[in-house]
Parts: sequence; C-alpha cells; structure tokens
Amino acid sequence: MTKAEVVAKLAKDAKISKKAGETALNSFVGCIRDSLKKGKRLSLIGFGTFSVGKRAARIGRNPQTGAVIKIKASKTVRFKAGKALKDAVR
Repeated sequence: MTKAEVVAKLAKDAKISKKAGETALNSFVGCIRDSLKKGKRLSLIGFGTFSVGKRAARIGRNPQTGAVIKIKASKTVRFKAGKALKDAVR
C-alpha cells in the first residue's frame, strides 16, 4: 500500500478531504519521529510499540575485498507488534 492509498483510505473512513487526511498522516508520522528522536518509546495499545535500539560497534568485512572494517555504533528504530496486530495477521 502506498502513502497515497493510505491517505485515500484515511480520508474515506474519517469522511474528510484527502488534504486533511494527508495532514493527519503526516502529523502522526511526525509524532512518531519526534518521540523516537527524543529517545522515548511510543506505544499504541493493540498495534505495537516503537522504540530506539542501540547497536554496538563491531568488526565487519567488505564482501568484495574481504578487508576488515570497523562499523560504528548506531541507533536504530525497533517495532514490536502488539497482540491484536499479531492475531489479525495470523
């Protein structure tokens, strides 16, 4: 499903314009982004939890040359699906 399809479905279900639907979707995505940027978790009961995970620095290999490279520590977005979402997919 594309962003345009999500906006159209959101607008239809909420009986609002597509422009308002896009604004709502952008606000929701921005809320998630801002929460994670601050290092906070965002939980939506029944849907899931977004959180920030940390990856430690490690040693890797360049697959083309086989040379050893250092991979810096980094942060990543994690998502754990809630029970209702898991049950809906099964």
